[in-house]
Amino acid sequence: MAIYLDDLTVGDKAQFGRYEVTREEVIEFASKYDPQDFHLDDEAAAKGLFGKIAASGWHTAGMTMRMQVEHWKETGLDKASLGGAGMDEIRWTRPVYPGDVLSCETEVLEIKPSRSKPDRGFLKSRWTTFNQNGEPVMTVITTGILLRRPKAG
Repeated sequence: MAIYLDDLTVGDKAQFGRYEVTREEVIEFASKYDPQDFHLDDEAAAKGLFGKIAASGWHTAGMTMRMQVEHWKETGLDKASLGGAGMDEIRWTRPVYPGDVLSCETEVLEIKPSRSKPDRGFLKSRWTTFNQNGEPVMTVITTGILLRRPKAG
């Protein structure tokens, strides 16, 4: 079953996902994309703001995206997704450490049918990523492009 833009309502919320953060993955990601010492080196990290190695915020965004896509595939929303139009207000509110277990919540903020292409529209939503203690570690406002439900006949 597919879920389309027309099936969603402002205020809809969904909670899902489970992602275990590993030390190896934190270091591998940081080595490639965010090679700051507090993501790579125990000694440097111990002297810094986080007190120990922490995941890059960009890695947290990537882990969040993984959970989102898995959720879309489970619910059928992947059938309507045409991609993203952007992200706003990304905030990393707490560090993510190896051993943390992340989960997500989404909330629909706005639904806007396209004026020029009636088969699609825009979905604005807030994504919040939580650690195992229920503490938010990242928030972001996203705008996705989704197909509308095909007309019968």
